[in-house]
Amino acid sequence: MHDHRSRFLQLALRAQALRFGEFTLKSGRTSPYFFNAGRFDSGVALAGLAGCYADAIEAAATAGVIGEFDLLFGPAYKGIPLATALACEYARRGRDLPVAFNRKEAKAHGEGGSLIGAPLDGRRVLIVDDVITAGTAIREALGIIDQAGGSVAGIVIALDRQEAVDPSRSRRSAAQTVAIEYGLPVVAVASLADLLVLAGDSSDLAGQHERLLAYRAEYGSSPDA
Repeated sequence: MHDHRSRFLQLALRAQALRFGEFTLKSGRTSPYFFNAGRFDSGVALAGLAGCYADAIEAAATAGVIGEFDLLFGPAYKGIPLATALACEYARRGRDLPVAFNRKEAKAHGEGGSLIGAPLDGRRVLIVDDVITAGTAIREALGIIDQAGGSVAGIVIALDRQEAVDPSRSRRSAAQTVAIEYGLPVVAVASLADLLVLAGDSSDLAGQHERLLAYRAEYGSSPDA
């Protein structure tokens, strides 16, 4: 496992952003684990998370998975602090990247509009978010960026649950669907496969490994979907 993946999962566990138990998801499924990026709620946690994002992007760029970008975009709401923290991490590393994000509702007074931050026109945009579940927020972001004159270089998320949207029809995940539908690279800092490796190697998480395997067998996506 790449160092940034292990580092991210350990950080998520310490922040209780990643928890084990029995959780009912929006889809109605009962999951043995739950991820909530909102629990990265301190400066230290966000800084560590941003470092994991930056390392994942660098690894993807080195592998030729993702191309050049010159602006970070955070979809409301969780993408906003994530993109902002990532911009601060890049600044720490010597690269000053502009940041933009959207409002959920357009503002009719003041500067107006639904966008805040740097202009998107002519920019190669990297979308920064926590997860892709149904893909709704990402599709909305793609429309906003296109309308503002930007082009999307790729999408980076914290965790890919590698979960089929509708196993009765296809073993394709939401991330795979977005990648195929829009022809865009989707880079995850870590995935369910990485979590399985961590659970299998850790005595503290040994009891979770079989439950994760059973969940993946029932709902997991296929890499060839």
